[in-house]
Amino acid sequence: MPQEHLTQFALEHALPWTIHFLIALLIFIVGRMLARLISKMIGRLLIHTKLDIILVEFVQQLVNALLLIVVIIAALDQMGVNTTSLIAILGAAGLAIGLALQGSLQNFAAGFLLLLFRPFKAGDFIEAANTMGVVEKISIFSTIMRTGDNKEVIVPNGAIYSNNIINYSARPTRRIDLVFGIGYDDDMKKARDVIAAVLAEEERVLTDPAPVIAVSELAANSVNFVVRPWVKTDDYWPVRFALTEKIKQAFDDQGITIPYPQMDVHLHKPE
Repeated sequence: MPQEHLTQFALEHALPWTIHFLIALLIFIVGRMLARLISKMIGRLLIHTKLDIILVEFVQQLVNALLLIVVIIAALDQMGVNTTSLIAILGAAGLAIGLALQGSLQNFAAGFLLLLFRPFKAGDFIEAANTMGVVEKISIFSTIMRTGDNKEVIVPNGAIYSNNIINYSARPTRRIDLVFGIGYDDDMKKARDVIAAVLAEEERVLTDPAPVIAVSELAANSVNFVVRPWVKTDDYWPVRFALTEKIKQAFDDQGITIPYPQMDVHLHKPE
């Protein structure tokens, strides 16, 4: 090839392409640095809002990924690549992936909302998605819970967020609901005084609000008392077990019976 043709080719094709390539490379390098810087700044701002660290890290990574995609598209556009078609292909691929991962995306969205609104946190005792236990960890796609018998249950976030959530640890105090039955021949006032004495002796029972002791039902075999003391949330189960035992023992000491279902059968002998 003649020298003048090589020079012309270099000036018309090689040099412009090299310039576009260098500019695209510069756009990519600077853009990637800016993407990391912006994502870190957003992460620092979100940390001051006291959001969950998992949510902060996820948002930070998501912003970085989205900005990096924009930088790559800008670099390819500088090199002359038809980015319109590329964006259309990416959009179609994103739609197909979204349809294929519909359940996972639902869990992801639910996890994002759980971390954002925080209806419960790690360490809370909750009931959700037909599971009751202590929350061990909340992630983007699932929540790990520990049941009372020390089993680990991994619950999808979509199942949790789409149903009722009962957080037993949300409030500092809880009310214990107990029912005790006495016989119809027993003294109701004496039974009430015995229950009140047991509650007064239990230091973990709160005085404000005051415990409730009331006759709730005249049942088939017993007169039923409802006993509703208030305790600190952490003391709920220990006090519940203790009161059940102490009131039963006090009834036995005072001669108050706790009847059990029974049936009187009368036999008539024909003459």
